[in-house]
Amino acid sequence: MSTAPSSAPARRPASAAPDPRPAPRPRRTRVLALPEARWALAALLLFLAALPLDLLGAPAWLWGPLYAAVYLTGGWEPGREGLKALGNRTLDVDLLMVVAALGAAAIGQFLDGALLIVIFATSGALEAVATARTADSVRGLLDLAPTTATRLLPGGGEETVPAGSLAVGDTILVRPGERVGADGRVLDGESDVDQATITGEPLPAAKRAGDEVFAGTLNGTGALRVRVGRDPGDSVIARIVKLVEEASRTKAPTQLFIEKIEQRYSIGMVLATLAVFVIPLALGSALQPALLRAMTFMIVASPCAVVLSTMPPLLSAIANAGRHGMLVKSAVVMERLGRVDTVALDKTGTLTEGTPRVTDVRPEPASGLDEDGLLALAAAAEHPSEHPLARAVVLAARERGLVLAEATGFTSAPGAGVTATVGGRTVRVGAPARLAPTGAPDPGGAVRALEDEGRTAVLVLRDGVPVGVLGIADRLRPGARATVAALTGLTGRAPVLLTGDNERAARRLAAEAGIDEVRAGLLPQDKVAAVRAWEAAGRRVLVVGDGVNDAPALAAAHTGIAMGRAGSDLALETADAVVVRDELATVPAVVALSRKARRLVVQNLVIAGIFIAALVAWDLLGTLPLPLGVAGHEGSTVAVGLNGLRLLRESAWTGSPDRSPGGAPD
Repeated sequence: MSTAPSSAPARRPASAAPDPRPAPRPRRTRVLALPEARWALAALLLFLAALPLDLLGAPAWLWGPLYAAVYLTGGWEPGREGLKALGNRTLDVDLLMVVAALGAAAIGQFLDGALLIVIFATSGALEAVATARTADSVRGLLDLAPTTATRLLPGGGEETVPAGSLAVGDTILVRPGERVGADGRVLDGESDVDQATITGEPLPAAKRAGDEVFAGTLNGTGALRVRVGRDPGDSVIARIVKLVEEASRTKAPTQLFIEKIEQRYSIGMVLATLAVFVIPLALGSALQPALLRAMTFMIVASPCAVVLSTMPPLLSAIANAGRHGMLVKSAVVMERLGRVDTVALDKTGTLTEGTPRVTDVRPEPASGLDEDGLLALAAAAEHPSEHPLARAVVLAARERGLVLAEATGFTSAPGAGVTATVGGRTVRVGAPARLAPTGAPDPGGAVRALEDEGRTAVLVLRDGVPVGVLGIADRLRPGARATVAALTGLTGRAPVLLTGDNERAARRLAAEAGIDEVRAGLLPQDKVAAVRAWEAAGRRVLVVGDGVNDAPALAAAHTGIAMGRAGSDLALETADAVVVRDELATVPAVVALSRKARRLVVQNLVIAGIFIAALVAWDLLGTLPLPLGVAGHEGSTVAVGLNGLRLLRESAWTGSPDRSPGGAPD
């Protein structure tokens, strides 16, 4: 618990090389820099200009060109992609929507066709933005690693060099407050290093000679000499980047449930329309009635109602989730959430608050101090320190309303603790292994008891005599245990805890949360390996995390959710959904909401199917007037749309969750 350096930093020579840091690149791609976003925005603005003119009965020459421009700006790119897919013998949904929109326009339903174009153009733009933002965050992760490092020369000098030019065996100097320039081992010096970006541990790790350090981690208050052990391109932080990129590339292409049906349905519809047109002609029918019957058939059997069976429930569910602090990035994600059957939770910052708190105050009976007296004494000595454990002690004292005495002569030693004079007596606070007198007994066995419970023990000495022990730990988020129970009920199996923290701390917290299976001490690649093993066994894994070290697993999982308030940029962009307010209870709630949306999708498909079957039978067995066919087609669209809007109601979020492990069928 230290803020003062253990040794004075070496002075840079005047001849040090200039900082070769390249000009910074933009961290985030501007939305309108993407062509998909520009075309979608143009189509939307044109549609909004044409819509009131059409509804108010303005002359067609006013709104007609605007609708035509909507078709052109929003439809040309999906149409082009659809034609490419057609060249590969695949009937793409984008092409079918463009054809359906043009078919609607051909019979005078310009508004319906334009609305379809706007919906699909906007969906494509959102997908492009999400892809670009993920790429931005992967690039931004490299900013964690410093661009330069201080390399020590054999003759005793030093030079500033690009971090990428370091070689295995080089020795570098890491000053207080700097980021470590390369993976390696400490040769000399002591410090506390914040390596949460790599391991997820909530507290800085004490480092001394022989300990391993990682590139991109933040050095504390001591100076370290480090021997480089890995090439920069093979550092842990570089491997995290590669893992995220690889997982994003190899993740199976997502597809809405309806698109799987629609591929077959659309091919059958096209063939049936041709048959309805050609067979009567072959039997001697006139061209005009055969063409009219075929056109009516195409309209009533078109996939518009089938597609709109899916989007309103999913979009309504996304809007409802957004109102309750859960940002779901797409309709595909909302559908996938309902299919998860295994949940993996990160520990620090996900199940826990991510901030150490004093959990135990145990004064030594012979010290004459009660709990408040011990805490006030320790907080007075710790007050000048900026170490996370020191802040936790001071905060605990303030929460109890304790008055802190003035401390003088404050000093700190990295990895050991602090020393100060409080009330004329020397007070030391820090790690028991470093502060306890040689051979001194454990005060009341408190240190061992706290450590056995997975807490960090902090020893308090007054004039060299132990007067008590404080226990410090990260605390569970409110409602974490209820969240674990709800996820267990939804998926049919208890969540698993995946963490880079130590085994004892992880198991202690897992027991509090009601989790049985714990995998501790994991690096990012270990988390990815666990997720891929489950996926290979046929499970659909939901990963919930917050840090850079969680990003590869979020990318590799069937679905990933990031905690938004303290989550890293990479985790937020890689995840499929974000808990905006850090309320863990929204995770099982959104899974239950997704399953309700999937059930409504199935209901809508049944409704659309009944309408289509009835209208098609009428057209084939009798004579269905074209206006009546259009009215029936539009009626089915309205019916499924209104049914989907039911998920906007508050009760859709707060109702009892569906406890079936699989949700709606594929």
